[in-house]
Amino acid sequence: MKNITVTALFLLLSTNAFACYDDKSLSIEDTFDNCLVEAEQGNAGSQYILGVMYRKGEGVAQDFKEAVKWYTKAAEQGDAKAQSTLGIMYDHGRGVVQDYKNAHMWFNIAAANGNSKAVENREIIAKEMTPSQIKKAQDMARE
Repeated sequence: MKNITVTALFLLLSTNAFACYDDKSLSIEDTFDNCLVEAEQGNAGSQYILGVMYRKGEGVAQDFKEAVKWYTKAAEQGDAKAQSTLGIMYDHGRGVVQDYKNAHMWFNIAAANGNSKAVENREIIAKEMTPSQIKKAQDMARE
Protein backbone atom coordinates (compact mmCIF):
# COMPACT_ATOMS: atom_id res chain seq x y z
CA MET A 1 0.00 0.00 0.00
CA LYS A 2 1.47 3.29 -1.07
CA ASN A 3 0.30 6.22 1.00
CA ILE A 4 0.38 9.80 -0.13
CA THR A 5 2.14 12.08 2.31
CA VAL A 6 0.71 15.43 3.18
CA THR A 7 3.45 17.87 2.24
CA ALA A 8 1.86 21.07 3.45
CA LEU A 9 -0.01 22.05 6.56
CA PHE A 10 -3.33 23.13 5.10
CA LEU A 11 -4.01 25.35 8.08
CA LEU A 12 -1.59 27.94 6.72
CA LEU A 13 -4.38 30.13 5.45
CA SER A 14 -4.68 33.80 4.77
CA THR A 15 -5.86 35.44 7.98
CA ASN A 16 -8.29 37.49 5.92
CA ALA A 17 -9.85 34.45 4.28
CA PHE A 18 -11.83 33.14 7.23
CA ALA A 19 -13.34 35.25 9.95
CA CYS A 20 -13.16 32.43 12.50
CA TYR A 21 -9.40 32.37 12.05
CA ASP A 22 -8.79 36.13 11.88
CA ASP A 23 -7.97 36.99 15.46
CA LYS A 24 -4.54 35.54 16.27
CA SER A 25 -4.92 36.64 19.91
CA LEU A 26 -7.72 34.11 20.50
CA SER A 27 -7.03 30.80 22.19
CA ILE A 28 -7.32 27.67 20.07
CA GLU A 29 -10.53 26.83 21.95
CA ASP A 30 -12.05 30.25 21.11
CA THR A 31 -10.93 29.85 17.50
CA PHE A 32 -12.66 26.47 17.43
CA ASP A 33 -15.85 27.97 18.89
CA ASN A 34 -15.82 30.79 16.30
CA CYS A 35 -15.26 28.33 13.47
CA LEU A 36 -18.01 26.03 14.71
CA VAL A 37 -20.57 28.85 14.64
CA GLU A 38 -19.58 29.83 11.09
CA ALA A 39 -19.36 26.22 9.92
CA GLU A 40 -22.83 25.45 11.19
CA GLN A 41 -24.04 28.49 9.20
CA GLY A 42 -22.61 26.87 6.06
CA ASN A 43 -19.26 28.66 5.69
CA ALA A 44 -17.11 26.25 3.68
CA GLY A 45 -13.83 27.81 4.82
CA SER A 46 -14.76 27.39 8.46
CA GLN A 47 -15.92 23.84 7.78
CA TYR A 48 -12.53 23.12 6.25
CA ILE A 49 -10.71 24.61 9.26
CA LEU A 50 -12.79 22.47 11.63
CA GLY A 51 -11.78 19.45 9.58
CA VAL A 52 -8.14 20.40 10.00
CA MET A 53 -8.57 20.96 13.74
CA TYR A 54 -10.21 17.56 14.22
CA ARG A 55 -7.67 15.82 11.99
CA LYS A 56 -4.72 17.33 13.85
CA GLY A 57 -6.31 17.29 17.32
CA GLU A 58 -5.84 21.05 17.72
CA GLY A 59 -8.22 22.50 20.30
CA VAL A 60 -10.27 19.30 20.28
CA ALA A 61 -9.62 15.60 20.67
CA GLN A 62 -8.29 14.12 17.45
CA ASP A 63 -11.22 12.56 15.61
CA PHE A 64 -10.78 11.50 12.00
CA LYS A 65 -14.47 10.71 11.48
CA GLU A 66 -15.44 14.19 12.62
CA ALA A 67 -12.72 15.63 10.38
CA VAL A 68 -14.17 13.76 7.40
CA LYS A 69 -17.63 15.08 8.26
CA TRP A 70 -16.47 18.71 8.11
CA TYR A 71 -14.23 18.19 5.07
CA THR A 72 -17.19 16.62 3.26
CA LYS A 73 -19.44 19.59 4.04
CA ALA A 74 -16.82 21.98 2.65
CA ALA A 75 -16.01 19.73 -0.33
CA GLU A 76 -19.66 19.51 -1.33
CA GLN A 77 -19.65 23.31 -1.56
CA GLY A 78 -16.71 23.21 -3.98
CA ASP A 79 -13.78 23.82 -1.60
CA ALA A 80 -10.84 22.32 -3.51
CA LYS A 81 -8.61 22.02 -0.42
CA ALA A 82 -11.31 20.03 1.36
CA GLN A 83 -11.82 17.87 -1.74
CA SER A 84 -8.11 17.12 -1.95
CA THR A 85 -7.89 16.41 1.76
CA LEU A 86 -10.79 13.97 1.49
CA GLY A 87 -8.74 12.17 -1.15
CA ILE A 88 -5.93 11.89 1.37
CA MET A 89 -8.30 10.67 4.07
CA TYR A 90 -9.63 7.93 1.75
CA ASP A 91 -6.11 7.01 0.66
CA HIS A 92 -4.95 6.61 4.27
CA GLY A 93 -8.21 5.18 5.62
CA ARG A 94 -8.50 7.94 8.21
CA GLY A 95 -12.07 8.33 9.45
CA VAL A 96 -13.28 6.25 6.52
CA VAL A 97 -12.56 2.82 5.11
CA GLN A 98 -9.53 3.00 2.84
CA ASP A 99 -10.83 3.27 -0.70
CA TYR A 100 -8.67 4.17 -3.69
CA LYS A 101 -11.69 4.78 -5.92
CA ASN A 102 -13.08 7.44 -3.57
CA ALA A 103 -9.60 8.89 -3.08
CA HIS A 104 -9.14 9.14 -6.85
CA MET A 105 -12.62 10.63 -7.25
CA TRP A 106 -11.94 13.41 -4.71
CA PHE A 107 -8.49 14.11 -6.16
CA ASN A 108 -10.08 14.32 -9.60
CA ILE A 109 -12.74 16.77 -8.42
CA ALA A 110 -10.16 18.87 -6.56
CA ALA A 111 -7.92 18.89 -9.64
CA ALA A 112 -10.83 20.10 -11.77
CA ASN A 113 -11.25 22.91 -9.23
CA GLY A 114 -7.64 24.02 -9.61
CA ASN A 115 -5.82 22.14 -6.85
CA SER A 116 -2.44 21.25 -8.37
CA LYS A 117 -1.42 18.93 -5.51
CA ALA A 118 -4.55 16.87 -6.20
CA VAL A 119 -3.31 16.29 -9.76
CA GLU A 120 -0.08 14.82 -8.39
CA ASN A 121 -1.91 12.73 -5.79
CA ARG A 122 -4.38 11.42 -8.37
CA GLU A 123 -1.49 10.20 -10.52
CA ILE A 124 0.17 8.52 -7.54
CA ILE A 125 -2.97 6.71 -6.47
CA ALA A 126 -3.77 5.66 -10.04
CA LYS A 127 -0.63 3.50 -9.96
CA GLU A 128 -2.28 1.43 -7.22
CA MET A 129 -5.52 0.94 -9.18
CA THR A 130 -6.73 -1.24 -12.02
CA PRO A 131 -8.01 0.43 -15.20
CA SER A 132 -11.59 -0.53 -14.26
CA GLN A 133 -11.20 1.07 -10.82
CA ILE A 134 -9.89 4.26 -12.42
CA LYS A 135 -12.82 4.32 -14.84
CA LYS A 136 -15.28 3.85 -11.97
CA ALA A 137 -13.59 6.68 -10.01
CA GLN A 138 -13.76 8.95 -13.05
CA ASP A 139 -17.46 8.13 -13.52
CA MET A 140 -18.08 8.89 -9.83
CA ALA A 141 -16.29 12.24 -10.18
CA ARG A 142 -18.43 13.18 -13.19
CA GLU A 143 -21.61 12.39 -11.24
